Amino acid sequence: MDQEMGDMAQYDNSGLLPYFKAYDIRGKVPEELNEEVMYLIGRGFASEIRPADPVAVGRDIRLSSLDLCRALIQGLNDSGVDTKDIGVCGTELIYFAASRPGMGGGLMVTASHNPKDYNGVKMVRANAVPISGETELPAIERRVRKNDFLVSAHRGGNQNWHITKEYIRTILRFVPLDVLKPFKIVANAGNGCAGPILDALAEHLPFSFMRLFHNPDGDFPNGVPNPLLPENRTVTAEAVKKYKADLGVAWDGDFDRCFFFNEQGAFIEGYYVVGLLAERMLATYTGARIVHDPRLVWNTIDLVRNMGGVPVQSRTGHAFMKVRMREVDAAYGGEMSAHHYFRDFGYCDSGMIPWILVALAMSHTGKNLSELVEERMRMFPCSGEINRMVQDPDAAIGRVLSRFEAEDPDIETLDGVSMAFGDRWRFNLRKSNTEPILRLNVESRGDRDLVLEKTREILNLIEMIDR
Repeated sequence: MDQEMGDMAQYDNSGLLPYFKAYDIRGKVPEELNEEVMYLIGRGFASEIRPADPVAVGRDIRLSSLDLCRALIQGLNDSGVDTKDIGVCGTELIYFAASRPGMGGGLMVTASHNPKDYNGVKMVRANAVPISGETELPAIERRVRKNDFLVSAHRGGNQNWHITKEYIRTILRFVPLDVLKPFKIVANAGNGCAGPILDALAEHLPFSFMRLFHNPDGDFPNGVPNPLLPENRTVTAEAVKKYKADLGVAWDGDFDRCFFFNEQGAFIEGYYVVGLLAERMLATYTGARIVHDPRLVWNTIDLVRNMGGVPVQSRTGHAFMKVRMREVDAAYGGEMSAHHYFRDFGYCDSGMIPWILVALAMSHTGKNLSELVEERMRMFPCSGEINRMVQDPDAAIGRVLSRFEAEDPDIETLDGVSMAFGDRWRFNLRKSNTEPILRLNVESRGDRDLVLEKTREILNLIEMIDR
């Protein structure tokens, strides 16, 4: 088999393999990712990371995931690495498993919210430390491309691992269960992996659930779950109104992100959820550090400082956020894209902890979700993230910079470019890591009309490049 894999590995020696992305591996099946490639990825991970302890392996419910996962495990085992197979799970169960004592890392076969003919791998080291997208992931890519693997004197073994009950106990520790009120919640699993975990949690919670697209189905009969797309929000919003629910929650395919709808069915921007969760964590951890991304910042910074906490900025992306959180020992980190990280969850992101914490905030305060965020939305209105595909992203950014530099803004280049114009308004403009797309976020202090005006102006400058 090694020879067959080696022959296959020669298909692209001209440059980076296209399925190696900035933070993980994603590709179309079988053109880019197939069993042969996945075997090589297992060999590459083993050779570069060299885990001394077993690694956890899991998969989502995509139709290709079982065969790809088997090939990945075989590559790891043939390289002398022992594996513990969790089976079908969410990405955060792999993070949780990798953070357990005596574990050497974790690999999750998933393409999250990508189309159903895609798949991929998310990888972490021992203690759920991210694989660096700047050094380690390119090194694994080089090994796969060049068929450069270490030879092990023995073969690793594989065993099944039932870790869900331990994971559920850990999630439930985030809330005092006796405080929670019996809310009615619409829960849209999107036919992804969230449904069974929700059922396991529901046994311990006082909520009643209206379950939408609940059963895992790799055919995704109701569309690939990606609640960030506005067209995918309608079904959850309408269900909240139909059932007169207190809250709506929707997950992406591997449920490492969750999205919120208030009691009126309105979608709540992730930016304001970050602020709400930061408040909740600071109520428990007085004076804690809170990590946030640089796209939209004013609401988060204001809330954290008012609560006596310390706001800390990080580059966007799970690898950067987790590293920054560990550096400053932050209690919580949040990205407006609905990734929420918790120190007590191995500094990792979870799609299950946030919605229970929101329910806890509603229970503590007696306020519904709209009341919890409406004042913050008025004080710090924002555009939400707007994506535009352009042929030359650098030229588009240059045009925007040329327009506004004369106004002498404060400029920051931690992640893309951010410009702040006193206390009136600011924007962040950044390139996608994988596509010719620009991502724009605009915010102000209390001036929604100004947000609309500046958003239109910047979008017009961007779109002029392709005219």
